[in-house]
Amino acid sequence: MTDPLPGRPGIDVPDQRGRTGLDRTGRSLDRNPDVRVTDVELVAAAWHVLRRTTLEYRTPSGKWETQQRETYDRGNGATVLLYDPARRTVLLTRQFRYPVYVNGHPDGMLIETAAGLLDDDDPATAIRREAAEETGVEIGELDHVWDVFMSPGSVTERIHFFAAPYDGSDRTGDTGGLAQEGEHIELLELGIEEALAQVRDGRIQDAKTIMLLQWAVLEGPFGQK
Repeated sequence: MTDPLPGRPGIDVPDQRGRTGLDRTGRSLDRNPDVRVTDVELVAAAWHVLRRTTLEYRTPSGKWETQQRETYDRGNGATVLLYDPARRTVLLTRQFRYPVYVNGHPDGMLIETAAGLLDDDDPATAIRREAAEETGVEIGELDHVWDVFMSPGSVTERIHFFAAPYDGSDRTGDTGGLAQEGEHIELLELGIEEALAQVRDGRIQDAKTIMLLQWAVLEGPFGQK
């Protein structure tokens, strides 16, 4: 008698995060009549999920093509620009990011707006949590700015953008983050003009941060009234 085939983590037995059925995502999509998903392969499922999907796509000529797409699913996220309207400052974070370091950033220490994954929370709840953990700021009023797909060619993540005022005179400490999660965050309080100068000279290279800083002076709290 042979032993039964072992289960496949993330498919028919739980992976390290307790998930199963990760190869089912996308199979039932029918919102676009020109797209038919025919197969989903689970390539990797560690903390996040890599899938290879085979689909049929109807071209403008009416011909059906078979295509394959690899997608990286890390969940959705949220980010917030913290600003002090009276002092015309913004509160940003600076921390080590290995992906940018390995791709040419001088030291991997990236300047960013506070951000994090939603996990099981709604976007507003998640960004309040992340802002408190990363900056120590307890957000009161919260303005929704946009919902944006940041890298639609391969990453499924949608980021929910917010802005919120903070009182810089009440801020204490220059560090944040959860050490048990490997977060060692430096806090940077910059005047909005200095922040924009750092965008221009390349010291700020993070897309979500650049977008929110430019929004702040075009339509947001530092814009022309």
